[in-house]
Amino acid sequence: VFGKDINLVLVLNNLSSDRKSIRVDMSASTILYTRRAVAEILKAATSVELGPKQGKHVRVKIPYTHYGKYLTTDKRIQVTALCEVMRSHGLKLLVEKTIILEDTNIIIKVPRRVVVNRAVSLEISYANPLPEPVSRCVLLVTLMNQQVKINLARLAPRERSKIYFEFTPRRAGPLQLQVDFSCDKFSHVKGFVTIAVAPA
Repeated sequence: VFGKDINLVLVLNNLSSDRKSIRVDMSASTILYTRRAVAEILKAATSVELGPKQGKHVRVKIPYTHYGKYLTTDKRIQVTALCEVMRSHGLKLLVEKTIILEDTNIIIKVPRRVVVNRAVSLEISYANPLPEPVSRCVLLVTLMNQQVKINLARLAPRERSKIYFEFTPRRAGPLQLQVDFSCDKFSHVKGFVTIAVAPA
């Protein structure tokens, strides 16, 4: 989840009946959705001894403080592990994984019944998932082809807050509401909901 430390496990298994010495070179970079690297956030190397038919776990932690300021709006991190079997004439295995960090920041609560031409109030809850305060918070609400920009107070570390948004639907049927939350440390955290509007 965005704002938290990332914990990974690399599983190595020796399927042979001989002892193996493995050198593991790990790296991680923030990337764009095109897979183009933005910034390297981790570089580590370790050696693992595997007995016959033995398996071992290599644990890797990427703290938020290492990746936070380099993350793009795509919220993607590419992790690679190059595993080289020593004394085996250069036998190597490359493992790659792309991590897409999830947002859990926006929660929209809609009343059970929404009716045409009757004012309705929605609760929009938003959060700062980071271990540091954020400021210049802005909520952009898009509904019925109109956008409303709402300037918000700064949020303390891990703080959640909410506002109430009132509108009057003009026609029956499905209505989509989209919310976009941005601040000085991250941008474009989105949430949306489809509202079923009943006839009067």
